[in-house]
Amino acid sequence: MSDLLNSIKLPAEIANLNEKEKIELCCELRKRIIETVSENGGHLASNLGVIELTVAILSAFDPKKDSIIFDVGHQAYAYKILTGRNKKFSTLRTYKGISGFPSRDESICDPFTTGHSSTSISSALGISVANELKRDNAYTVAVIGDGSLTGGLAFEGLNNAGRLKKNFIVILNDNEMAISKNVGSLATYLGYFRTRPGYIKAKKSIETNMEKIPLVGKFTANLIRKVKDGIKEDIYSKNIFTDLGFEYYGPFDGHDVEKLTETLKNAKKIEKPILIHVRTVKGKGFEYAEKNPNIFHGIGRFDINSGEFKKSGDNFSSVFGKKLIDLADKNTEICAVTAAMCEGTGLVEFSQKHAKRFFDVGIAEEHAVTFSAGLASKGMIPFFAVYSTFLQRAYDNLIHDVALQNLKVVIGVDRAGLVGEDGKTHHGMFDAAYLKSVPGAAVYSPSYFDELEIAMERAAFEDKGLVAIRYPRGGEMYKPSYFKASREDYDTVGEGNIAIVTYGRIFSGCAKAMEALKSEGINVKIIKLNKITPIPSKAVDEALKAEKFLFIEEGTKNGSVAESFAMELISKGYGGKMHITAAEKGFVPHGSMQELLKELKMDEESIIETVKNL
Repeated sequence: MSDLLNSIKLPAEIANLNEKEKIELCCELRKRIIETVSENGGHLASNLGVIELTVAILSAFDPKKDSIIFDVGHQAYAYKILTGRNKKFSTLRTYKGISGFPSRDESICDPFTTGHSSTSISSALGISVANELKRDNAYTVAVIGDGSLTGGLAFEGLNNAGRLKKNFIVILNDNEMAISKNVGSLATYLGYFRTRPGYIKAKKSIETNMEKIPLVGKFTANLIRKVKDGIKEDIYSKNIFTDLGFEYYGPFDGHDVEKLTETLKNAKKIEKPILIHVRTVKGKGFEYAEKNPNIFHGIGRFDINSGEFKKSGDNFSSVFGKKLIDLADKNTEICAVTAAMCEGTGLVEFSQKHAKRFFDVGIAEEHAVTFSAGLASKGMIPFFAVYSTFLQRAYDNLIHDVALQNLKVVIGVDRAGLVGEDGKTHHGMFDAAYLKSVPGAAVYSPSYFDELEIAMERAAFEDKGLVAIRYPRGGEMYKPSYFKASREDYDTVGEGNIAIVTYGRIFSGCAKAMEALKSEGINVKIIKLNKITPIPSKAVDEALKAEKFLFIEEGTKNGSVAESFAMELISKGYGGKMHITAAEKGFVPHGSMQELLKELKMDEESIIETVKNL
C-alpha cells in the first residue's frame, strides 16, 4: 500500500486530488479491500464495484455534514476506509473490530445503520425532510443497487420522495441487473450535458423569459416544453423514475471518477429530487470476482493469487436443498420459493431439476410469503427458504395471509441464531420468539442434518397450516455417538436431578458439558426440544422431575421459548431453582461463533459454570 491512501486523514482531502491521483487511490483501495477480505471474509464483489463511485461521492459531498446512505451496506468498505477507519480496517468483521456494514455506533459519517435491503431511500427521505424542517441545507444521498431495487420498500420510498423540492439524490448502482435498457451513447452524452450548470441556468432563464412575452408567451413556452418532452422521451424513454417525480440522468460509466464527480457536483444545483443512474461492474479489478460475482459476493477467507477458498462439506442449507429435491421427486405439489437467495439457501440444484416449481421473487420477503399462501390455497405445498433475519419483514404476512387462513406453507428458516461475523443486522435471534406467537404455527429446531430431514418430512406430509423449520448457518457441531435422531417432539439424554432444556445446535455444547460434569460426579439430564412450538407438554412433565432447571436458548430472552417453558413449569407447581441463559439485550455484536457463544455464556465452559452455580 502506497502513501496516498495513508496520507488521507479527512474525507475532504479527496476533493483536492487530481484525476491521476484519484485513479491511483482507487487502485490502492481495491488492493486494501481484497487483502483484508481474503483474511477476514466479507462482501467482496459488491464493494469492488463501487470504489470509483465512492471516491466521486466523497469528492462532491461532505460526509460529516451531508448524509450518505449505502443500501444494504455491503457496498460501504471503501467508504469506511475513506471516512476515518483506514487504520482499523484490518479488524473488519472481527470480534470488537469494525462492522462489515454501516453503523451509527461506529462513525458520525454513518448516518443510518443498514444491513437489510431496500431501506436507503425511505431512511434518506426521512433525513431529508428532517433537514428541511430544521432549515438545514445539507444534502442527502441514497446509493441503491445490487438487487435492492427489487424490494417493495424501495418503491414506497421513491413514491414519496418525488414530492421533495431539492437536496435529495438517489444514485442507482446498476451492475448488470437489467433494470433499464441501454439507451446508447447519445443519451449518455445528453445526460452528462444536461447536468452542466450552463444548461440548467439557460433552461430556467429561457422558460421564465418566454412566459413574460405578451399573448403568445405562455403558449409558445408550453409548445417548446411539449417538443422538448417529445424529444426527451424519444431519447431517454419515459421511465418509472420520471413518472414518480424524479429528474433522471444517465446511465453513466460508474468507473469514470472525474465525470461522476462533475455530474454529482452539477446535480447539487438542481432543485428537484434526482436519480442518477450509473453502470458498474461487480467485482471490478479482481478477475475471479468479475467472472463469478455471485460466488465472491459474500465469501470466507480465500487465496488472492488463485481465487480459491476453503470448501467445506455439507451444511444445513445444502442438506435442506437436497432433501427438498427428494420430497419434490415424490410429490409434484411441492414447490420452492426464495427471495433472491437461491445460492445461499441451497436451492441451485432444485432450480435446475424442478425449474417449473422453483420461484425466485427477488428481494421481496413479504411478497414471497403471500405468494406462497396463494400457491397453498390451490393445494400446492410451498417451501419458502429465507434467512431468519430477513423473515422478520414478513411477520404480518405470516399471520394474516397464512395462519389466519390455515394454509399449508413451510418456511425454511435458514441462518437461525448466531451467524458470526455479519453481526447484529444478520443474526437470527428473534424468529423463535415471534413465531411462537403466531396461532397454530408449528416450529421445529433440529440440531443435526438427519433431524432436519425428518422435520422436512413431517412438515410436508404430517403437519397442517404454517410450519417453520429453523436451522443454523454452517455444518453440524459435536454429535455424541450415543445420540440417535428420532421423530419425537423431544428427546431426553442422560439422568440427573438437574435438567438442561435446549434446542438446535446448542445441544452440542450441552452434551459436552454433561459429559464433563459427569466425570466430576455431577449428573445432568438434557431435555432436547425438537419441536419448540407448541411446547411438548410431556417435555414440561419431564422437567418437573428435576430439582434444578436450566434453559439455554440461542435467541433473544424477551418473549423466548425459555420464558414460555418456565411459565408452564410454574403453572404446574414447580418450586425448584431455575435459570435462563439467552441473549439478554437481543442485539449481539459481530465476531466468530466461538467468541459470541462465550460472550453469551452458551459455550461448553460457561454451561458447566452455570450448572455448578445452580
